[in-house]
Amino acid sequence: MSEALPQVARSTLQPQAPMVAILLCTYQAQKFLADQLQSIQAQTWPSWKLWVSDDGSKDRTIEILQSHRERWGDERLHVQPGPCRGSTVNFLSLACHQVVDAPYFAFCDQDDLWHPDKLERALQWLQAVPADTPALYCSRTMLVDEHNKTIGQSHLFTHPPGFRNALVQSIAGGNTMVFNRAARALLLSAGPAVEAITHDWWVYMLVTGCGGRVHYDPEPTLRYRQHGQNQFGSNVSVSEQLQRVQQLLQGRYRGWIHANLKALLRMRHQFTPEHQQVLDSVIRARSRWVVPRLLGLYRCRLYRQSWLGQCGLWVAALLNRF
Repeated sequence: MSEALPQVARSTLQPQAPMVAILLCTYQAQKFLADQLQSIQAQTWPSWKLWVSDDGSKDRTIEILQSHRERWGDERLHVQPGPCRGSTVNFLSLACHQVVDAPYFAFCDQDDLWHPDKLERALQWLQAVPADTPALYCSRTMLVDEHNKTIGQSHLFTHPPGFRNALVQSIAGGNTMVFNRAARALLLSAGPAVEAITHDWWVYMLVTGCGGRVHYDPEPTLRYRQHGQNQFGSNVSVSEQLQRVQQLLQGRYRGWIHANLKALLRMRHQFTPEHQQVLDSVIRARSRWVVPRLLGLYRCRLYRQSWLGQCGLWVAALLNRF
């Protein structure tokens, strides 16, 4: 369930601020990387270390990183080669790397601009969650063009996060996500080779499926840069929405769901009994003909965050594209 941020005075956070391991994956990042690194350096949360996994950049990415490492020190910034198999694999391999350890972890994209209080805002909520409970913080984003001009905001989701939502929708970008060590332990248990569609959707499904807590913050915590090299856009514009509809009709959405469900079965033993039942019911329903399929999915009470998205879900189920 999403919960209000606790009122924690900033002065009580600073003296013993726990470490945050920032997980940044790069590839051909020279155009915007320096700005992102500057926004990380400007964080009001004082205790962080940046871990970078580079997927074989041929531009000035490594040079920029080495320059900042010389200024910040080896203990502040660590760079390692990535697996060179795409961003999802890169993020999961970095999140599961045994030498990376901290009480908290934050995914980071190469081309955004973090608001100064991004980490502090996330840690205010995360620190109020018991350490042994998997917890995930995520937020809305401010959308900007490649020149950092504001062009809007990401969708505002109002329904509470949960496993029944996570099975059919990823509500926040990984660039906003901060999570605790208990959530990271789930990633380690699943392993870096899991064939999930995206690392952020995977974390959302995993934490909710295992009975963890998720907070979706309606306040944007970063400037999400939209440009021609985005692997995933904001999905706010009409053209992006139409592209999603086309992908649904072509069966791509069904392929995503199939891959995610297959990955989730590896972690089923750690799910709550309720969510084990939901997972099993969804898998059974997808293999049936139209009437029992629709009835089975209805009983699972799956939901997307908007009525239009919910309509799309039922169309996908009707056409066997879910």
